[in-house]
Amino acid sequence: MGRISLIIGGARSGKSAYALEVSSHARGARRAFVATAEALDDEMAARIARHRAERPAEFATIEAPVALAAALDAVAGSVDVVIIDSLTLWVSNLMRHLSADAEFDREFDALAGAMKRAGFATVAVTDEVGSGIVPENPVARRFRDLLGSLNQTIAKAADEVTMVVAGHPLKVK
Repeated sequence: MGRISLIIGGARSGKSAYALEVSSHARGARRAFVATAEALDDEMAARIARHRAERPAEFATIEAPVALAAALDAVAGSVDVVIIDSLTLWVSNLMRHLSADAEFDREFDALAGAMKRAGFATVAVTDEVGSGIVPENPVARRFRDLLGSLNQTIAKAADEVTMVVAGHPLKVK
């Protein structure tokens, strides 16, 4: 069973950079980056390109915008550490495919299960969305609530939870 680290923080807080730092301490050299972003517009395509350019060359990239638990299961035995960036975008992607709370709960539990049984370290990046104002529209409120539920599920399964604020890691668990 691999170690699970959850990195949480606000937008542009330094979460991804810290995830790379955490992953550098994992045993073994076989590294993968599981990307959940989809280039649905030019701005997102540019962000994805920037992240790819910043990522160390030793990371294999796996695109998994929806089937995240299956992607983790598929790399079992071939990697030592996986960074998932990000759970936030994954929830957004799932919202285009799922509707019932029970469907989301199953996906969240499946991801936590895949992380727990993995024979590699997992470093998951997510946004903290519960510290701001209540969103004005129902879709944004649903997204906030779903991401909050996922964050709690993964934090419960995690060996360590770190909040990153202005580039500084704060140990939560």
